[in-house]
Amino acid sequence: MLIHKEGKKTLLYTFIALGAVNLALFCFFYKCVITYTLFTISIVLFLMMLNFFKKPKRIYSGQLLGSVNAPTDGKVVVIEKVFEKDFLHTECIQISIFMSLFNAHSNWMPVTGKIVHVSHQDGRFLAAYLPKSSHENERSNIVIETPDGYKVLTRQIAGAMARRIVTYVKEDENYCIGDPLGFIKLGSRMDIFLPLDSEILVQLGDEVRANKTFLAHFNSNKQAKGE
Repeated sequence: MLIHKEGKKTLLYTFIALGAVNLALFCFFYKCVITYTLFTISIVLFLMMLNFFKKPKRIYSGQLLGSVNAPTDGKVVVIEKVFEKDFLHTECIQISIFMSLFNAHSNWMPVTGKIVHVSHQDGRFLAAYLPKSSHENERSNIVIETPDGYKVLTRQIAGAMARRIVTYVKEDENYCIGDPLGFIKLGSRMDIFLPLDSEILVQLGDEVRANKTFLAHFNSNKQAKGE
């Protein structure tokens, strides 16, 4: 299993801390039930953190133009028509994916294209599954323009426990679908805003996997706006 670079130091420090605590307990209280209880809890906690910081080895071949990748592992909690007023200034289909503590939190490019905007906005740390977290929580906004002229907004959103959003992509750079986009530490969410006529391939409640599940296809029979 590959470990994401964002988690290597955290895992090392956690391993040392848990190891020291459990070693002390076994040295001085080896006959105590609480020693074995805490040892079991330590193992479960560390395994959960390993899962959280794992880096799935899933790679697409080709640019897959017209396809929209799930940019993270998680559960689809929103599929709705909205007016995106901040960056796209048009009606879109919003798909939101909630990442629990049991999901890997690596983020990936949803489409092939050029990054035309990246910004970070400070905000609150509401529970990420709440609809208002999309507008009120701390977040990073990434607008991608595909080679065929579509614009897609991807939003990394902090959750109630998340305190760090990392974005790797840079403005004016080109990336392929499935390239590393960033990482969000602890429970969080990602929103994707797609053209209104996109063919949606997922339903509410679906569990999706980054670089494995397609969320949507663009309408190939209709030219993108602005072409």
